[in-house]
This record gives sequence, structure tokens and C-alpha cells, in this order.
Amino acid sequence: MILVRHGQSEFNVHYAKTRIDPGIVDPALTEEGRLQAQAAAEILRAHEIERVLASPFTRTLQTAEIIAGALKLPVEIEPLVHEHAAFICDIGTPAGDLAKRWPDWRFDHLPDRWWPESEQEEQLQARCQRFWDLVETHAARPRTLVVTHWGFIRALTGLRVGNGHLVRFTAPGAAELLHPRETA
Repeated sequence: MILVRHGQSEFNVHYAKTRIDPGIVDPALTEEGRLQAQAAAEILRAHEIERVLASPFTRTLQTAEIIAGALKLPVEIEPLVHEHAAFICDIGTPAGDLAKRWPDWRFDHLPDRWWPESEQEEQLQARCQRFWDLVETHAARPRTLVVTHWGFIRALTGLRVGNGHLVRFTAPGAAELLHPRETA
């Protein structure tokens, strides 16, 4: 399985400069974020990806749209891989509104308000375990791409990765960044 952190979002730009939550609800990708998603798609062409799972946040959906479009694959929405609820950017968009924006994707398995109000670290760890339990026996797991977030990747793998970075994940405790030249 390969995890990819979404491309740079509007939140990431402001937070990196100030370390203060700028109060942007469910931010979109920046132009740099779109370029990061395109670069990830180019790297992923060599990895025989068969399945794309994405968090329901706008920044991950936009990243998944770019990557899945390049790979000519459908996108499955997986709420278990959403971001750790810690900032205003972790307030999502209602599922009905997402379905209007991405009419070819299924959101009907989500409640309209699908994101948590808050989440403790233990809850995040439990969610990561539920995700691993869900995919552990799935036959397509080695060729699955998960478009997700910094907090989820950190909790699942222990790695802290930048926007657009790719992580090969085979089991809890067994994760590695793809070769640095592949993520440059």
C-alpha cells in the first residue's frame, strides 16, 4: 500500500508562516498543491496502482482527482483515513455538497456531517487500527493508494511527511518514504 499526503492546501501556506490556525474550513489545494499531486501521479505510474482510497476532505479529494485522473482509476471515499481533528481546517464539507461537486463518486455511505467534532490521540490510534483491520486481508492492498493527511500518516506509520510525499506501508511498524528522488 502507498500512502500519499495531500498536496499543499491554503491552510498549510498560512500555518507554515505563522504557526497560528488561520480558520479556513475544509481548505482547497493551492497551485503548488496541484503540482505536488501531479508529481505524485507521475511517480505512481510505475507502481501498478489498482485502487485509490481518499479521505473526504476537499484537499484530499482534489489530490485524488488529479492522481486518479492520471492513472485512469476510480476513487473510493474512505472516511477512516480523514485527518486528526485538531484545527478549523479539519471541519469538513457535508457529504451532500461533496456529492454535487464530485457527481461521479459515491458519498452515500457517509452521514452528511461525517467529520468528528474533536478526536483524542487514542481515538486516532483506534481509527488507524480499524483501517488496518479493514484493509489487511484485502487482495488489492499492495496496489492500493490512500490519499490522506499528515496526522493519519503519522499515527499509522510514525512518519512525519510533507505535502505530496509518498510512503510505502506494509504493516504497522513497516513503513518507508519512497526513494527521495521519487518525491523530489
